[in-house]
Amino acid sequence: MKAYELHAKGIDNLKLAERASAPLAPHQVRLRIRASSLNYRDLMTVLHGGMGVSLPLIPNSDGCGEVVETGAEVTRFKPGDRVITTFFQRWIAGEITSDVMRSALGGALDGVLSEQVVLDESGLVELPSYMSFEEGATLPCAALTAWQSLIVKGRIKAGDTVLVLGTGGVSIFALQFAVLHGAQVIVTSSSDAKLARARELGAWQTINYRSDPNWEKTVLDLTDGKGVDQVVEVGGAGTLEKSLTATRFGGMVGLIGVLTGFGGAVNPDVVLRKSVNLQGIYVGSRAMFEDMNRALSAHQVKPVIDKTFDFGQAPEAYRHLEAQGHFGKVVISL
Repeated sequence: MKAYELHAKGIDNLKLAERASAPLAPHQVRLRIRASSLNYRDLMTVLHGGMGVSLPLIPNSDGCGEVVETGAEVTRFKPGDRVITTFFQRWIAGEITSDVMRSALGGALDGVLSEQVVLDESGLVELPSYMSFEEGATLPCAALTAWQSLIVKGRIKAGDTVLVLGTGGVSIFALQFAVLHGAQVIVTSSSDAKLARARELGAWQTINYRSDPNWEKTVLDLTDGKGVDQVVEVGGAGTLEKSLTATRFGGMVGLIGVLTGFGGAVNPDVVLRKSVNLQGIYVGSRAMFEDMNRALSAHQVKPVIDKTFDFGQAPEAYRHLEAQGHFGKVVISL
């Protein structure tokens, strides 16, 4: 089979290689990958490596395809089933643990940018019947992260106000989920064209943070000085203090990404004074994934795909994500 291997840091070091197909253990399945989506985490792994990453590595956590072979004791799937990989192979339910953290595809474990993968049956979920392989490949990381932040931890309800930073994969899923639950969503971006698309998806208000650098004050104005109930915070150190300011007393900030980088200092006064719940969010469990898929299926929600690349164009897909011009998800089709 063919697979992309990373032997040194950098997109130019992502090379297509031949690998032998692995044998099946009793509870494993062989999956023919049909599509894989890219996350910012995948880009950072290729560019910089990371904790627990050993080279050579097959990158990418998010894959979707069909079962072609099953081990002798597999009961959850059969050949021909359309399935999606879970980001954390050993997070079935409950709270996250250190063991869960050691089971991430495309990091601690080889990923799915490959024609075939062999995984334990417990690390897969069923693909919603109305979705394509490309659409299903967008769900394991970005969609589930937004779901855990807004629904599992945030307990969103109709009438809530939600602030979503940017228009990447997590942010667009957050917009879709919040609108689905009857919330009013404020979206920020540096692109008026992207903000127009966000309004088409149901955004209540939009803010161009380049022309309005004090956007946190604008959020307060839009909410009559109260602040939003929840923030989907993907920026990290460069935007966190503004997000905290834009949050209501007793509200929640789901800390999801570090697009503005690591480091920096955040004044804890606003967290203490406003009793803000600052919650780290790292994807989610298989049980959350299955709950999310039921909700998606009930409402026939379609993931937003910015652009699809062929398997042979995988490096170009990474460069497209690196350029940060995307709206929604970037997908590689096999």
